[in-house]
Amino acid sequence: MGIIDGVHRVQAAILRGQKEIDAEFVDGSSEDAFVLAVRVNVDHGLPLSLADRKAAAERILDTHPDWSDRAIAAAVGLSHKTVGAIRRRASGEKSHSHARVGRDGIARRLDATAGRRRAGDLLAERPDATLREISAEAGVSTSTVRDVRDRLRQGRTPVIEQRSRTGGRESAAPAKADHLEILRRLRADPSLRFTEHGRALLRSLDVWMADPNKWPAAASVPDHWASVLADLIDESAQAWKDLASQLRRRISN
Repeated sequence: MGIIDGVHRVQAAILRGQKEIDAEFVDGSSEDAFVLAVRVNVDHGLPLSLADRKAAAERILDTHPDWSDRAIAAAVGLSHKTVGAIRRRASGEKSHSHARVGRDGIARRLDATAGRRRAGDLLAERPDATLREISAEAGVSTSTVRDVRDRLRQGRTPVIEQRSRTGGRESAAPAKADHLEILRRLRADPSLRFTEHGRALLRSLDVWMADPNKWPAAASVPDHWASVLADLIDESAQAWKDLASQLRRRISN
């Protein structure tokens, strides 16, 4: 039954001889009570000094190490960069959590790669789910889920390419392992598996995305078929390019 905020108002009521005073009851730990006390005293009455707010941030980092820098910053009235600097200067965290709880109360993984892959799997399994549903289950933000969805629609992997040591992006062409992963996700998508056109597309992709190292060598094709086969391959390649152009136009629109 401790007073979190309003000690002076309570004392004033006692001095006036009051027996009752309006109050809002909250239930929680002493650590949560401290956070609430800081939050309500940041900008009303006699605002906390900068030193007080930094000290409060350090204490909250100690009691709530899984909170994100932005969540703590919002509670103590500091910038998230300042809170991040305080976190780095701290001797250590009580818990080396692999997630951070944001201002919205959602825990998100620090390992963005794992969260993106999980979001990609969920999007393939439940294409009708909302961004918020996928976000909550994968532990990533809705903007990340939207980016993963867009990347999958473009035939790219859900994970953002790492920068090379020279500072530029690595090759935009996905590795063979990425091709197989994309195919796996496409096959798992009900909107493709359970439609005639979708199954036809998957069968075509199985053929054309096969390992080029396993394709027949040009020397194995008889000379009298070489020209005809070359034309057929060119036509098929052009058809795929036309399909790719249509898909990109649809995305841009």
